[in-house]
Amino acid sequence: MTSMKRRSKLLLGLAGTGLLLAGAVLGLDAADRAYPPPLDAATTQSVEVQDADGDLLRAFATREGRWRLKTGLDAVDPRLVDMLVAYEDQRFYAHSGVDFRALGRAALQFVSNGRIVSGASTLSMQVARLIEPRQSRTLSAKLRQLLRAVQIERRLSKAQILELYLTHAPYGGNLEGVRAASLAYFGKEPRRLTLSEAALLVALPQSPEARRPDRHPEAARQARSRVLMRAAVAALTGEGEAERASADPVPRRRLQLPALAAHLAEAAIRKDPRAQRHRTTLKRSVQSALEQVAREAAAKFSPKVSLAMVMADATTGAILGEVGSADYFDASRSGWVDMTRVTRSPGSTLKPFIYGLAFEQGLVSQETIIEDRPADFFGYRPKNFDMTYQGDVTVRQALQLSLNVPAVRLLDALGPSRLMIRFRRVDVRPVLPPSEAPGLAIGLGGVGITLKDLVQAYAGLANRGKPVRLGDGIQDLPGPIDGEPLLEPQAVWNVADILSDVMPPIGSRRLGIAYKTGTSYGYRDAWSVGFDGRHVLGVWVGRPDNGAVPGIAGYMTAAPLLFEAFSKSGVTMTPLPPAPPGATHIAQGDLPISQRRFSVTAGGLFSASTREPAPQIVYPPEGARVDLGAGAGAISPLVIKLQGGRAPFRWLANGQPLAEISRRRTSEWLPDGAGYSTLTVIDAAGRAASVRFFVE
Repeated sequence: MTSMKRRSKLLLGLAGTGLLLAGAVLGLDAADRAYPPPLDAATTQSVEVQDADGDLLRAFATREGRWRLKTGLDAVDPRLVDMLVAYEDQRFYAHSGVDFRALGRAALQFVSNGRIVSGASTLSMQVARLIEPRQSRTLSAKLRQLLRAVQIERRLSKAQILELYLTHAPYGGNLEGVRAASLAYFGKEPRRLTLSEAALLVALPQSPEARRPDRHPEAARQARSRVLMRAAVAALTGEGEAERASADPVPRRRLQLPALAAHLAEAAIRKDPRAQRHRTTLKRSVQSALEQVAREAAAKFSPKVSLAMVMADATTGAILGEVGSADYFDASRSGWVDMTRVTRSPGSTLKPFIYGLAFEQGLVSQETIIEDRPADFFGYRPKNFDMTYQGDVTVRQALQLSLNVPAVRLLDALGPSRLMIRFRRVDVRPVLPPSEAPGLAIGLGGVGITLKDLVQAYAGLANRGKPVRLGDGIQDLPGPIDGEPLLEPQAVWNVADILSDVMPPIGSRRLGIAYKTGTSYGYRDAWSVGFDGRHVLGVWVGRPDNGAVPGIAGYMTAAPLLFEAFSKSGVTMTPLPPAPPGATHIAQGDLPISQRRFSVTAGGLFSASTREPAPQIVYPPEGARVDLGAGAGAISPLVIKLQGGRAPFRWLANGQPLAEISRRRTSEWLPDGAGYSTLTVIDAAGRAASVRFFVE
């Protein structure tokens, strides 16, 4: 008897609701004016920072702590939308907010079965409930939802209604909307979904907490199967596809939403706090790869050492990835400081521009002989990094070995102001010490420059001499720089040809890039910048507080990261361009007399050359115990250093020669294991030195 009373009450309620709704519709214009739907509340969404393709780099939760990402129809796989309409509201495109046929069917099923068999809620009604949650499940609350659905239909198009649903549908916890759910459960944007993924996203909003796949995978699987087996859905999927999709596993964990480009995201919010979407030039795949390389590298550094990277398209100036620190939240490394924008000493990374100017002015060719001997330029006495000299070398060797004295000789002949003026062509202005004019020290790092500006200068080389402004779309806008070229194409080719033949750091494979390293005075900054025919990448390693890092060096510290980041970035490597007309590699014997030896002495008085002392191995010292992690099973390379001697040098480890003959006084050797080892070095004059030590 009680059951019959409930049925009668429900039927009367449904009939009354229909009559009330019909009357309300007749007076809807007045109702709209007096009681408009709260559509403004539906515009509250998570703030997004997006990459160049619209993919999410980082989002910020709403004030209520919800991840609610705006979802347009163009951002969703069309199969999901078709499946949603087929499962939830087959007459969605025909009704005006309320499906009276579904209401009647639901009433008859209830009368026949004594329980609710199917609902009559349309997608428009669900949107009404999502943007204005009802406080109770009373008949008046249901009536208000019906009226709201009609109001929404009158105000919005069908596409807009679907987008509101796709943005606000609940997916468990603090996830709202299809994009947030797809990123959290599948780790991808919902533009391309499998059939099983689309079905799961349709199934979850009906009971989001009870069907959360990370907590209730079996309930989620069953709900997905019900969606796939619905006749209207099966008609869309094709024969046999629903059964195959039902066999796919259900994701069992919730992933973190993308949290990339922290420094750029902060800059975007600071620039425009009211904007809900910030579009950048970054590529999410590149940004993710660079940040991964940075995290792994930082784990091997001391706690106060950080790093930064900038990768850009040299043809457009678009920054594809920028890492301001190893970890934004790492207080020991001052991770919140964006080191891509901090002025530091660039070490030897400006030398290619000196040589480029010298090539352009016709002072030298690649095979021109230049002296690397002690010199005094009116009191300025540059020394090489290893405190020794090579004697006569070619210009090509001088740049590849990053010798200091030859670079200063060329800068002295060119004039430091000319170099500074060239940087203005690429809109880069290195910072000089207060009240100082450009001097010869700028060629060895005696100026300040940011990593972003250094990469912008190198982008001029990668872009065949054409200046280009780098930009990430937030702090700067990318684009060409009108005006004169940084260097003539022939000079650019000579520089790139030399730098592309520099040996990769030990353990790195050749990538077909031209690159240069630098180490600032006092071991405070290690740099490496490289480029192929289209992309340019810069790496900085050091302490944000400008403290010294003993043993840091561009070649040993930053260059391996440059090669690793380039190879893992995912960009398509572009070959360096061929020689332009008028550029060629001329043998020394074929050079004109004036270019066979660089002998300009203006601006300095050179001291006589001195005989090099015998070689001496300074690291590892005799009898030392060197911890290379042999006990942990993953032994690290040993950095070996010498002083004195005449290049080139031949190294022997335990009596066996190492693969390469080197002109450098710093090298690396990978021991076979723990125990005593002997290293021997033999210089060009046949003089030798040895040390015995213990590897542990």
